[in-house]
Amino acid sequence: MKKIVAVAAAAVAVAAGAAVAPTVLAAPETKPSQVAYDPAPIAWGKCGSPVLARRGAQCGFLEVPLDYARSDGPKIKLAVSRIKAKVPAEQYQGVMVTNPGGPGGSGVMLSVLGEFVPKKAGLAYDWIGFDPRGVGASQPALTCAADHFGYNRPPYVPFTRELERTWLARAEKYAAACDAAGGDLLDHAKTTDTVNDVDVLRKALGQEQINYYGFSYGTYLGQVYSTVYPERVRRMVLDGNIDARKVWYQANLDQDIAFDRNIKIYFDWIAKHDAVYHLGTDGEDIERLFYAEQKRLTKEPAGGVIGPDEFTDIFLQAGYYVFGWTDVASAFSAWVNEGDSAGLKKLYDDVYAQGPGSDNSYAMYLATQCTDVQWPTKWSRWRADNWRTFLRAPFETWGNAWFNAPCLTWGAAAGKPVEVDGSKAPAILLISETLDAATPYAGSLATRDRFPKAALIEGVGGTTHSGSLNGVACVDDQIADYLATGKLPARKPGRGSDGQCDPVPQPDPAAPGSAQQRTAATDSGSGDLTRADLQRIIVGGRR
Repeated sequence: MKKIVAVAAAAVAVAAGAAVAPTVLAAPETKPSQVAYDPAPIAWGKCGSPVLARRGAQCGFLEVPLDYARSDGPKIKLAVSRIKAKVPAEQYQGVMVTNPGGPGGSGVMLSVLGEFVPKKAGLAYDWIGFDPRGVGASQPALTCAADHFGYNRPPYVPFTRELERTWLARAEKYAAACDAAGGDLLDHAKTTDTVNDVDVLRKALGQEQINYYGFSYGTYLGQVYSTVYPERVRRMVLDGNIDARKVWYQANLDQDIAFDRNIKIYFDWIAKHDAVYHLGTDGEDIERLFYAEQKRLTKEPAGGVIGPDEFTDIFLQAGYYVFGWTDVASAFSAWVNEGDSAGLKKLYDDVYAQGPGSDNSYAMYLATQCTDVQWPTKWSRWRADNWRTFLRAPFETWGNAWFNAPCLTWGAAAGKPVEVDGSKAPAILLISETLDAATPYAGSLATRDRFPKAALIEGVGGTTHSGSLNGVACVDDQIADYLATGKLPARKPGRGSDGQCDPVPQPDPAAPGSAQQRTAATDSGSGDLTRADLQRIIVGGRR
């Protein structure tokens, strides 16, 4: 894509005005000590969710210390769900604790995951979903400013210093709102706190070991858990692996480059299906059309509400997953060809709900990422790094920068990330698609390096983030075999994947039922859940 000359010049001027230090990764801390806390049993009862209730799930609360250094002090409650195994006792494989990612993602619905494992291998486990501390139905749940993702925000790209100051003020205001709302919770929202919560959950479930299935950020939670409590891990599946070397500032800059690549792939796909969308037959032309529309929306938002930020946020979903490609392309086509903005508005509202408590996932995302590690404290560093990245990857860089900018003034003290060490962990299964943008493939290779007994399955050439159990038999059958017997693909010498599969396929917009709007998870009256429902459940807590 041709760069906008004015933007490039501004970025060069910024970079020239200050010496930009090379990226320095945070120094990890030594392995934290295990904690000793004996929880009360979970009082299981009926679940309020019809999806869970139809499956005979049980729901309840786990009480854990707010501060594990003062386990006799104040307590908080974590919402937990359980769908019990459906096999004879001699075939029982234990509990499977799940996490959908985020951080900040609600996981209580993930207890349904077992029914999507092929060969009935999931039926031998109790599947456990939970809302991490501060999230969803857990008590307390953090919410700071529900209108933060409201319409008519300033354009993401700070072409002027006035725009930059406006966004910095918004970020500081949000951080202050969380400081006022979060209280002591903000000091105890680190990954290590949730790791200890998982181990307390293990005790409450009466298990010597857990099995674990984590997506996205959930892979980092799993890495840290198996570092702190390696003897407590039986089997573990990690899909879309975080690079533990880069939490969290550098990881976000790496995402920007990867999302820019993926959106170009998406525009090429739209061009391939011009007979359906009528937006052009060349991906570069469609990319130029996207940026032209983005600029036009700065002056005249679609339907009065979809401006350049909302427009970018809508297309960002296509950088994460292939699942919504048809929806975004249809809405784009309707806007460009017919002036109909309804599809765009629906897509934005489906992902960025507004109203009381709607910022809970975002608030807890920040509460964890801003305190897991110290982010750069000088805005000049952020400005230089993001302008430099923007020149290579204009699509998402500044949107991502402002998403994380409250970390500049976050009210709780930051710690140091754990040095992930999988040398004592058992054989675990890693999964990644080659062109995953949210957790770039290099992170899976780095995780494989740290876990010498692990094996990595690669969805070759795919762009989907954390897409396992979505019907790709090559991947899903190997997950089933691992969960049934512990069998992994043979680990190959060198640095690469140990098994290769087709990725989650790109959709065919001409096929019946190809449109899959991403809305709240529901099932039919018969109680069936589709794979589209599973996608909504898993991605619901992610950006």
